[in-house]
Amino acid sequence: MAEADRTAAPISLEMIRRLVGFPTVSRDSNLELISYVQDYLTGFGIDSTLVHDETGKKANLYATIGPKDKGGICLSGHTDVVPIDGQDWATDPFEVVEKDGRLYGRGTSDMKSFIAIALAFVPEFLKQPLRTPIHFAFSYDEEIGCIGVRRLLEILEKQPVKPAACIVGEPTLMKPVVAHKGKKSARCHVHGLECHSSLAPTGVNAVEYAAEIVTYLRGMAKRKRTEGPFDPGFDPPHTTVHTGLMHGGTALNIVPKDCYFDFEFRHLPEDNPDDLLGEVERFIAEKLLPEMQAIDPSTGVRFEPISQIPGLDMKDDDPLTQLVMALTGANSTGKVAFGTEAGLFQQIGIPTIVCGPGAIDQAHKPNEYVALSEIARGEAFMRRLLDRVRA
Repeated sequence: MAEADRTAAPISLEMIRRLVGFPTVSRDSNLELISYVQDYLTGFGIDSTLVHDETGKKANLYATIGPKDKGGICLSGHTDVVPIDGQDWATDPFEVVEKDGRLYGRGTSDMKSFIAIALAFVPEFLKQPLRTPIHFAFSYDEEIGCIGVRRLLEILEKQPVKPAACIVGEPTLMKPVVAHKGKKSARCHVHGLECHSSLAPTGVNAVEYAAEIVTYLRGMAKRKRTEGPFDPGFDPPHTTVHTGLMHGGTALNIVPKDCYFDFEFRHLPEDNPDDLLGEVERFIAEKLLPEMQAIDPSTGVRFEPISQIPGLDMKDDDPLTQLVMALTGANSTGKVAFGTEAGLFQQIGIPTIVCGPGAIDQAHKPNEYVALSEIARGEAFMRRLLDRVRA
């Protein structure tokens, strides 16, 4: 192959290597990565604000390039990654390995490559004054319920000037995503009455009553699958209901006193998750509690929230949608079933699109990778953005 035909190395490659090298699994601190990014920005004379969690061991980072009295465009991404426990990796997950046109490593697709591209373009953003500011918002604990960014958004919402638009760089193969499902997850605790299994009718079996609730949830899932509502832009095109974890009982010859299980709704933007949970609560109140409490009034069922992520619902004719379509060259938009922080930005009045390099089907897997062609497309997107925002 002639030298002129070779694809130029991505300018973000070294930054991708650096960011992937920080093992920012959600259960651990992300401060080493955040400190590196803060020092990197400081080296260019860019101030950044850190918003820590209650322990001080994790932080969001927010920074602005350009005028601070205008809304501008926020480039947002999460710095945490999912664990590698039990996964069979062919390479070190926290060291980028380049092979066959791909970059392998935890977070290459989800979603450190987008953050790296944004940071690698800092020198380009500084070469001449920007007419429209660029903001960076890098969060923690997205993978366990979009927890960290909420602290940052509480502050942004109260600012006299906040971003006028946001691009969340989750992996979408650089296709503009205008909608995603919301998610509501909860833990259900069933408290029964313990007794010897030979006297089972005198007890209240927490496992069996929990199973009845799970069966009801399964029925809801079937109803959503067959009756909708439907939105063909999503895959699957309906709200889903899922139970993923269940624990209860102590021994076979003891009627179990306690049982709990975790479940979730991944809902279309038009489905209200509180109404879905309310349906389950009515079933329990009308069908189960009378039986349980006829044996022992102290028995019952309670729910403990785990997480709630609002859906995203942007319109194709929104100015931000049109801008991102122009920057990507896309002639259509998409919708996805997975959740992101985008709905939280939209919730405080910031129009938001999801668009970033990589494929979601690589996320959370062993041997996660991003194609170098995706990095090239991400960098081309950033260059076009630069052309739009500079004076």
